[in-house]
Amino acid sequence: EIPDKYFLSQNYPNPFNPVTVISYTIPSNDKSETSNVRILIYDNLGKEITSLVNENKPAGNYEIEFDGSHLSSGIYFYSLLIDGNTMDTKRMVLMK
Repeated sequence: EIPDKYFLSQNYPNPFNPVTVISYTIPSNDKSETSNVRILIYDNLGKEITSLVNENKPAGNYEIEFDGSHLSSGIYFYSLLIDGNTMDTKRMVLMK
């Protein structure tokens, strides 16, 4: 089944320590077979911490693990960007 819209799920578990899973859905792209997908992690001040995904992907459902063991406890944000456009942003809490 080919998805028809973008979707960024809430990470699970949330709060997490130290690993969490982020799921997302990419629909088919009318212009090409793939879309440029990025998932970025930010701290609570908006500073980019890391890029979990930065590649061209075909339509489908995906999930990726994020290991926050190198970070301090606190609130972080993650964003799904498709072809340079921010589609959604969610909040996650790291508790150590």
